Amino acid sequence: MSDFKELSGPEGLEKIGELIRDIRITMMATVASDGSIDSRPMATQKTDKFDGTVWFLTRHDSGKVREIEEDAHVTLAYANPSDSVYVSAKGRAKVSQDKAKIHELWNPMYKAWFPGGEDDPAITVLRVDIAEAEYWEASSSKLIMGAKYLAAAVTGGKVDVGEQGKVTV
Repeated sequence: MSDFKELSGPEGLEKIGELIRDIRITMMATVASDGSIDSRPMATQKTDKFDGTVWFLTRHDSGKVREIEEDAHVTLAYANPSDSVYVSAKGRAKVSQDKAKIHELWNPMYKAWFPGGEDDPAITVLRVDIAEAEYWEASSSKLIMGAKYLAAAVTGGKVDVGEQGKVTV
């Protein structure tokens, strides 16, 4: 990557929202009680407009909920290899059983995990407020990217193969 950008405020939020909009699954990393890092796939809940907050539904009795209650720091890793888009977002998570938010995010497919539906007592909302993110985004199609990578190897990295940036919220 040869183009590094530092973004903040609305411009940064817009960039991150644009990059993660079509990536349904993220790897959520939490801090375990022994200080190690646990990661697991989570389905990001769609919202109308990205405002720096990402929502998830999960079971209240899960390990991630216990870990978040002990240490709210999380990292969300998004990847879309077919478009060469990668985002690593750091933030703090909050756990709640807000019935209105559960209703807003509910999808009938979730009955596979929550047989009691929206009123299942095990369902919990995870809210992650992103504080900063880094992203990597290729600027061209795979064929053109292959040619650019080859040219970068020959020229010692002096060919633009995409954009890297950091966003502070």
